[in-house]
Amino acid sequence: MIEISARVVIEIAGFPKEHIEQVMQKVVDKVKENFKVIKSEIFDTVELKDKMAGFWSVFTEIELKFDDINALTVFCFEYMPSSMEILEPEELKFGRMDFGGFINDLLARLHEYDMVVKNLQAENMVMKKNQDKKN
Repeated sequence: MIEISARVVIEIAGFPKEHIEQVMQKVVDKVKENFKVIKSEIFDTVELKDKMAGFWSVFTEIELKFDDINALTVFCFEYMPSSMEILEPEELKFGRMDFGGFINDLLARLHEYDMVVKNLQAENMVMKKNQDKKN
């Protein structure tokens, strides 16, 4: 087992301001329930004036410890951090079987997301055809 320490940034954008602040607190609380959090900080919410008036952005920085690369991968897929910095160990070494398992888990998740996207695209096309028939 290779313990991995990492610092991640998770960002949420949307509106209203109070809603994204509440959602961010819930995200941080859920991360703390499910992972080994060393420290976390939620930064001040800012309005995205130049880019998207009325939208707000809030981010958190969380330092965590993962039992192995699989736990880190699960975290990434569940929380989709904006960025991740591996703090420790300096080097990661994997056996052939461990690395193969990691890649297969990664591919399974990618295929799962690909299927969701394809289903949404198909549903969108059907809705557009039905809308065109009504017009």
